Amino acid sequence: MIAAVLAAAPEVIVHQMTALAGLRSLRKSDKAFAATNELRTWGTDNLLAAAERAGTRRVMAQGYAGAGPDKPSGGALKTEEDPLDGRPIRSAVQGLAAIRHVDKTVPLEEPEGIVLRYGTFYGPGASDVLLEMLRKRQLPVVGGGTGVWSFIEVTDAAAATIAAVGHGAPGIYNVVDDDPAPVAEWLPYLAKVAGAKPPLRVPAWLGRLLAGEFVVAQMTTSRGYSNEKARKELGWVPWYASWGEGFRAWVSGSDGRGRVPAAAALHRYGMTGSVRDAEDVVQDAFLGLTRVRQAGTTITDPKAYLTTGCRGWASTT
Repeated sequence: MIAAVLAAAPEVIVHQMTALAGLRSLRKSDKAFAATNELRTWGTDNLLAAAERAGTRRVMAQGYAGAGPDKPSGGALKTEEDPLDGRPIRSAVQGLAAIRHVDKTVPLEEPEGIVLRYGTFYGPGASDVLLEMLRKRQLPVVGGGTGVWSFIEVTDAAAATIAAVGHGAPGIYNVVDDDPAPVAEWLPYLAKVAGAKPPLRVPAWLGRLLAGEFVVAQMTTSRGYSNEKARKELGWVPWYASWGEGFRAWVSGSDGRGRVPAAAALHRYGMTGSVRDAEDVVQDAFLGLTRVRQAGTTITDPKAYLTTGCRGWASTT
C-alpha cells in the first residue's frame, strides 16, 4: 500500500474500503464484519502512514451513522459531538471498536483528517437485499420498531464526499438526510412502494431468537443523526431530503415522479453520444451546483439550475 500511495503522490485520499458485499445476517455481527473491522483498524493505520510519507494534504475516511445499540437519550438526535457509546453487545464489540478507531485516529493523525459518518445507504446497487427480504417477508418490524434510523441515498453520499475534498475543517461530519425515522414508519412504507405485503411484526424476544441481539437493538433503540454540521460547513444539501421520496425513486428506477434518471434521459433524447457521457454531464452539473453554493451564491431553484446545466454541458459533449 505504501508503495502505491508514494507512486501516486495524491493530494487527497478517500478511504472507503469495506468488505460488505453479500452481507445478509448480523446474528454474529463481529464475524460478519471481521474483514471490514480489519480495514477500519489496520487498513486505516497503514493508509495514514502512507499518506504521511507521501505528503498527502487531506485524508477522508468512511465512518458510521447507521443504526446501532444506542443508549436511551430521550429522542435527541446525535451530533458529531456525541460519543459512540452504544450498549455493549457481545456479538458486536469489535465492530464498535473499529468504528471508534476511525473516528479518533483520522482527525488526530492527519493534518486535514475528515471522517464522513454515512447513514444507512440505499439507492442503485446499495441495500438491494432489503428489497429482496421485504418481498419474501423475511424482514419484520421487531419489538414495536421504535429504533430511529438515518438514511442517505448513494448519490447524495457521493456529493457530500466530493464537497468534503475541498471544504470543511478537520473532524467528523454526519452525512445523512433530513428525516430520521423509526423502523415502524419507514419499513412498512418501503414494503408498500416495493409492492410487497406489509412486514410481519414480532416481539423483541422472538427477534432475538431469529436474528440476534444486535438486530433487535437496531430495530428498537437506535437513535437518528443530525446533518446540520455537514450542511453548514461542507456546503452540501441532500437531493433526497427524505427517505420517503428517495425510496420511491430507488424502487421505481426513476426520480420519483415517473421520470427516468437524468443521465438516461439525456442519452435517450440524443443529447449525448453514450450513457457514460451522460453520466459525466450530470456529475459536472452537480459539481457546478456544489461549487457555486460554496462560493456563497444562493440558488433558489436547484432543480432548474441543474436542468439548465445539464442541457448546456450536454451540448458541448
